Amino acid sequence: MRIISGSKKSILIKAPKKLPVRPTTDKVKESLFNIISNKFDIAELIVLDLFSGTGNISYEFSSRGCKEVLSVDNNINCIKFINKTNFELGLKINTKKIDFKKFLITNTKRFDIIFADPPYNFLLKEYIEMINLIKEGEILKENGEIIIEHSSKILLSENYNEIDERKYGSSSLSFIKKASL
Repeated sequence: MRIISGSKKSILIKAPKKLPVRPTTDKVKESLFNIISNKFDIAELIVLDLFSGTGNISYEFSSRGCKEVLSVDNNINCIKFINKTNFELGLKINTKKIDFKKFLITNTKRFDIIFADPPYNFLLKEYIEMINLIKEGEILKENGEIIIEHSSKILLSENYNEIDERKYGSSSLSFIKKASL
């Protein structure tokens, strides 16, 4: 994987093969950040990268000058890899090793963007539960958005009114504004 833009543009990051992850492809990541750049001032964003895996999305936000990035994952090896890469690249990413449900229930911080890339075997009901925990915890700022990367087989648009769903082959990105929750 590589960082597409920002202060660390073009840096290649090689994650250990033992990590249980499926990093976001460059094509999807490029589209994601084009959309975000047109909606938000990245330098002002406070971002939660939920199910952060290799940290691919966190590195991109931090490289682009994001105000604050929190990477959350329940796998200690993922967190160790993000911390190591963060240190080596001189980025500003905070990490937390915790299960996503426990994090969403106990967290008191508010975010402009919550990017979630759960395992592709997540069921529709699990996505809905995650979104409901975000809503109930009131952790999304007033003009914030939840961005979910998921299998194109999952149709979140059937459960939420104003959702922007973009398909990229077998992957989709769903953008849900706080007002739509």
